[in-house]
Amino acid sequence: MEIKEGYFYSKEHEWVKIEGNTAKVGISDYAQHKLGDITFVDLPKTGKEVKQFALLTGIESVKAASDIFSPVSGKVTAVNSALEGAPEMVNKSPFEDGWIARLDITNPSETSNLMDAAAYKVYLDSLEG
Repeated sequence: MEIKEGYFYSKEHEWVKIEGNTAKVGISDYAQHKLGDITFVDLPKTGKEVKQFALLTGIESVKAASDIFSPVSGKVTAVNSALEGAPEMVNKSPFEDGWIARLDITNPSETSNLMDAAAYKVYLDSLEG
């Protein structure tokens, strides 16, 4: 299970990579592994405003349909349209090719409500018992 340094993680297994005032959002390697083969990503609309931990979009796999929550507040400025034809990229490359959306961040201090890589690893270990 890959946990990348330099990313922040939510308890719902979303990740966010902050670059200036922009946030790239996706789901963690743990989440894609638990979901199984991703069959559909419902990309959010560009311009959509989201609050931290509010519903961003949805994702479907052979096992389940799941909600994706935004790890930070912001406005959707771009979506990964490549996922429309190849949703399995979330499985193959959850951090690089399988990102879901980019947001303009409205409150950078919200990262204090998220976990860094080390804390996320401890959290995952606690789930696995």
